[in-house]
Amino acid sequence: MSLGGGEKKAEEEKAEKGGELLFCGATCWDIVGRKKPAPDANLVSPTRLRPLVGVDIRFVASGCASCHCVALDAEGRCYTWGRNEKGQLGHGDKIQRDRPTVVSELSKHKIIKAGAGRNHTVVVTEDGLSLSFGWNKHGQLGTGSVKNEWEPSPVRCLVSEVKVAVCGADFTVWLTSIEGASILYGLTAGLPQYGQLGHGTDNEYNTKDSSVRLAYEAQPRPKAISSLAGETIVKVACGSNHTVAVDSNGHVYTWGFGGYGRLGHREQKDEWAPRRVEVFQRNNVLPPDAVVSAGSVNSACTAAGGQLYMWGKIKSTGDDWMYPKPVMDLSGWNIRCMDSGLMHHFVGADNSCISWGHAQHGELGYGPNGQKSSAVPKKVEILDGMHVISVACGFSHSMVVVDRMNVEDRLNQLDVYDGKVLAEESEEPVTKSPILKRNTKSGTNKASENSKKRKKSKDLSESEDEEEDGDEDSDDDSEKANGKAEGKSKTSRGRGKGKGDKKPATEKKGTGRGRGRPPQKNSTQNSQVKAGNRGRPRKS
Repeated sequence: MSLGGGEKKAEEEKAEKGGELLFCGATCWDIVGRKKPAPDANLVSPTRLRPLVGVDIRFVASGCASCHCVALDAEGRCYTWGRNEKGQLGHGDKIQRDRPTVVSELSKHKIIKAGAGRNHTVVVTEDGLSLSFGWNKHGQLGTGSVKNEWEPSPVRCLVSEVKVAVCGADFTVWLTSIEGASILYGLTAGLPQYGQLGHGTDNEYNTKDSSVRLAYEAQPRPKAISSLAGETIVKVACGSNHTVAVDSNGHVYTWGFGGYGRLGHREQKDEWAPRRVEVFQRNNVLPPDAVVSAGSVNSACTAAGGQLYMWGKIKSTGDDWMYPKPVMDLSGWNIRCMDSGLMHHFVGADNSCISWGHAQHGELGYGPNGQKSSAVPKKVEILDGMHVISVACGFSHSMVVVDRMNVEDRLNQLDVYDGKVLAEESEEPVTKSPILKRNTKSGTNKASENSKKRKKSKDLSESEDEEEDGDEDSDDDSEKANGKAEGKSKTSRGRGKGKGDKKPATEKKGTGRGRGRPPQKNSTQNSQVKAGNRGRPRKS
């Protein structure tokens, strides 16, 4: 159902005015996706954030691979918080923020749009400039260079007259106008591994002539997608490694990683250049007010009559949807906004907020007594009757902006999350080293020099094992965000157990070196303590 002229104008005015930001999901930014967080680290109901209480938020952004958030207020200020290991918050450092914090270096600009990738952020100013910060290993910041692997403060992108910027895991798409004309075209930069940049190649090469190891040449300079020349692109959305775009005629194009049918072409082949989706043609083209969304392993849009279509991996179990199919549970709803995370979805429709999908951290907002996941769309009861202005989904969190009109009393009854202030955070380093502290009491033991050397080598081997585990966690995080580890998702909960299991192996190795000597009691106790700390998280 499309809006009439008066209703559409009212919608735009509400969006321009902004509203109250509500958050639900994981808040343990440094470990989410790597280890199982403590249950009390999750906000399972929509919650207000202390620094943003009463602030008019107009736009929110995150990404299906993102563990950080961006919020823009009606004055054009940019707030960021969350994981910051690559400087993706733009504050000039790598310190994690639990509380929304204004990016001071953007204060001279009025920010109107933003996008968030796995470790980078891109914003758009009112006068058409684009600035970016965070990880730049693949050129995703669009600065024309990968000389600086990370940029902790905002830098200029090599684009102008920008209208929209959206981010995949490690790439960025800008929509710009040509010399002020109404024609919009797409520019992309970043990792081309699956063809997600749309330039007809994945830029694959061998690292050495004699090596079979493959690498992918970064694209640091934003480049126009030649196969879309002559088309006016009006909407775009990015998954981890795929892109969905809509032209002014209502046709849908997809390209990038094709696993699980997320491109909608009835096959799982990667597409290196934009390919039109057959379902959305003739009488089923997208209307001008259509909503487009891309998750980690799926895609969605509203077509004729406002009907929501989805394709790709829709549920954690069952068959994948290899081409767009209507979501009949939402037939008849006036869907105004939608976003998708790792495997969950949020929709603002009529005077309701609807969510569904596979969730582990309360990101669906059903509350402490509600179910964790839902295979079918379900109302977020605590928000029923509220007008949703904007939604954004991250790796394991969700943000909703609601209009305060007539619901101030209900909003005041919601919980307020304080988070750690920066002074508290700076006392403790954000990225905790996986190397455990050695017990200083062991230095008081009366042992021979040889036994000390054996203990030292044992500790070093344990440290190396733990560092390797840390790398595996990071890889697993990447694979989950890319949608390549869905089969592993059930077993990934026990990552801590794997680390705990490595300790006894090194312990046995250490006891076999002493030419028949019994193991030292103290060292055995230390290793047991370490194994306990690194073991399976305690059940709530």
